Amino acid sequence: MGRMSEQSPAENARETHPDALPEYAERVLQVAELIPPGRVMTYGDVAEFLEEGGPRQVGRVMALYGGAVPWWRVVRSDGVLLPGHELRALAQYHAEGTPLKEASRTAEGHLPRLDMRRARWDGGTGAEHHT
Repeated sequence: MGRMSEQSPAENARETHPDALPEYAERVLQVAELIPPGRVMTYGDVAEFLEEGGPRQVGRVMALYGGAVPWWRVVRSDGVLLPGHELRALAQYHAEGTPLKEASRTAEGHLPRLDMRRARWDGGTGAEHHT
């Protein structure tokens, strides 16, 4: 083990470029930008597309850095709208023609869900892997 004052190259890079995103975050955000309007990928789909990480890691990246990309296109696998952002996301889904399922009268807030069978995008049709 080294002395506590020693820093790894990654720590040095962060100090040199404090606004630089971690590489994994950049890759997640690139995938979010590839998703066509009206389509979605789950957090797990993005991780699988990148062949790295998992749904929680992708969710963390989207929570911290996703505001600059079409965040509403990276979703939960059950189609439930992102808590706290439902109305903003719903406006985007309507504008883009994203397939939705009407909410049942027993659903909390009577908000629709994404129709995952119809809205889910597999990363194909011109998408390139950015690994």
